[in-house]
Amino acid sequence: MSVLDIRDLQVAVKLPDGELKPILAGVTLTVESGQTHAIMGPNGSGKSTLAYSIAGHPKYEITGGSVTLDGTDVLSMTVDERARAGLFLAMQYPVEVPGVSVANFLRTAKTAIDGEAPKLRTWAGELKAAMERLGMDPSFAQRNVNEGFSGGEKKRHEIVQMELLRPKVAILDETDSGLDIDALRVVSEGINRVREAGQTGILLITHYTRILRYVKPDFVHVFVGGRIVEQGGPELAERLEEEGYERYLAGAGPAAIH
Repeated sequence: MSVLDIRDLQVAVKLPDGELKPILAGVTLTVESGQTHAIMGPNGSGKSTLAYSIAGHPKYEITGGSVTLDGTDVLSMTVDERARAGLFLAMQYPVEVPGVSVANFLRTAKTAIDGEAPKLRTWAGELKAAMERLGMDPSFAQRNVNEGFSGGEKKRHEIVQMELLRPKVAILDETDSGLDIDALRVVSEGINRVREAGQTGILLITHYTRILRYVKPDFVHVFVGGRIVEQGGPELAERLEEEGYERYLAGAGPAAIH
């Protein structure tokens, strides 16, 4: 079993004048293999900051706290070391990578994580099957990463990556944004396949409860003003659907920026 342990994480962003603006104000959270944690909150609450800080985005400065994966200090690792250690980030806005095909990108990533290249005779079949499960045309494997992909195709490709790489912990930053109902269902089925394998802990960041109708969380955390203000089970998401975030915002003061 793998464990991502976040303790009192404090993060700031450097403004153009050099001043540090605090965003995360002490986040504590533990994600274990096979668990699904949903982080819900309004715009500007710092949810994406949490995701990108764990992944190692240089925009954010860690000012306090710790993040470990299976007892190893994540914050001392480079971005690629974090990925090889088993951390996976599905971005809200996946980037294009001109000149690198999907097939080469995924095989290179798989090789880096496993320490050896997958066998070509089986890899092509695994990639094709994964793409078909996500409703992607297998011919996309020969196209450049995300280049010319629609928003939905980019999100499906993120889940293809997660299915093939089988990370220890997957952080999904608003994977449901911009998806129509059919794409949401297909993407959710992909997330559930990875979850049911029991090897991956999932941190699912979202504004809305609609994806949680398909991907049932074990834990729900309400994120406001750069901190977790309430925690519970799936019933908490249902309450948020009915009540919104107003009662949390009333006493939170100005929300943090992403």
